[in-house]
Amino acid sequence: MEAVRLILRYAHLVGFALLLGGALVQYYTGRIYINAVMLWGATIQVVTGIALAAPLGREVQPDPAKLAVKGVIAIMIFIMVLIPYLKKRETVNKGHFLAIIGLTLINAAVAVFWR
Repeated sequence: MEAVRLILRYAHLVGFALLLGGALVQYYTGRIYINAVMLWGATIQVVTGIALAAPLGREVQPDPAKLAVKGVIAIMIFIMVLIPYLKKRETVNKGHFLAIIGLTLINAAVAVFWR
């Protein structure tokens, strides 16, 4: 089961890289919109996060409060990415876009620093 958990963690990190990388590329090119890479990253983050929260034969289980906070933030990010993407908006409000980037970084910080 340890191998499954490590593969899920790797996929979770790939989702983070897709989401943050896609967002930063859009931000620095000057045309701010939600691209498919960001949607895939957010989707991978939510799916692998749910799978990682499952008790996969570990002796020490993750803190339920931490899982809840990460889950809420991940779902917020997913919704913030999904709705403009489905509506095919040509541009997104800069504050909305920066909130996606900020929440992504906060979610990573919760994962790293909350013990």
